[in-house]
Amino acid sequence: MSKKLIRFDWAIKRLLRDKANFVVLEGFLSELLFEDVKIKEILDSESNQETEKNKYNRVDILTQNAKNELIVIEIQNTYEIDYFHRMAYGASKALTENLALGASYAEIKKVISINIVYFDLGQGKDYIYRGKTNFEGLHQKDLLQLSNKQRKTFEKQNVSDIFPEYYIIKVNKFNDIATDTLDEWIYFLKNSEVKDEFKAKGLAEAKEAFDIMRLDKDQHYAYNRYLDSLHVKASDAFTLQMEAEDKIRNEKVVEIAKKAIKKGLDNETISELTDLTLEEIEQLRLEKQ
Repeated sequence: MSKKLIRFDWAIKRLLRDKANFVVLEGFLSELLFEDVKIKEILDSESNQETEKNKYNRVDILTQNAKNELIVIEIQNTYEIDYFHRMAYGASKALTENLALGASYAEIKKVISINIVYFDLGQGKDYIYRGKTNFEGLHQKDLLQLSNKQRKTFEKQNVSDIFPEYYIIKVNKFNDIATDTLDEWIYFLKNSEVKDEFKAKGLAEAKEAFDIMRLDKDQHYAYNRYLDSLHVKASDAFTLQMEAEDKIRNEKVVEIAKKAIKKGLDNETISELTDLTLEEIEQLRLEKQ
């Protein structure tokens, strides 16, 4: 029987930095990237420092795997219209912050940016997207390739292997039907549950490590406070949406009333048509004069 576990977005800040729990993160990355990922270390940078402003809104972690690639994992709970831009900024910052002063460009590390979002980012039917950088000929439509010497020198096969790579997981678009082991992880990200039949790498360890009952008193308080903050943000977003819709609705009603005034209808009739008060309609008449 499955049980509710600690949310991944909270655990990634509090629990997954512990080397004993690397196996959970390695399991998730292995399923997403379709390769056996081993985490070498968790890195600290300006991009993942916690501040009072963003500590409940954004969760990110910067890791370096055994291949010396940088993997940025960022989780966003609330809607941001410019999130694509932030993805580009975050990957670029990770790249530049981890190039030693005076080092050659050849020493730039590959950056893999993994973005787990709980809102519908952009337009698309899928719930997992991968973005790579390729160069296509304008005339021949061929892909620009590395030379044999470049492949040998940089130990890369393709031009895209040098540039940042992006993954977007739109959690709320997932239909809760797990057809493979990666889907099992998406199910966990969405529902904070691991079903008994799930076999994905890292989920068995997550089921144990993310047991709410294992939290100490301070952790339990911090986790509940985090959950409360998510409810507040959801309510704030809902309120803003309702206010925006009310504003649009009121503007339409006012326009109808103004047209009715122009056509010579009396205040009582206009009030019946628009639900505006007689005082509000009279004010519109005065503004028209």
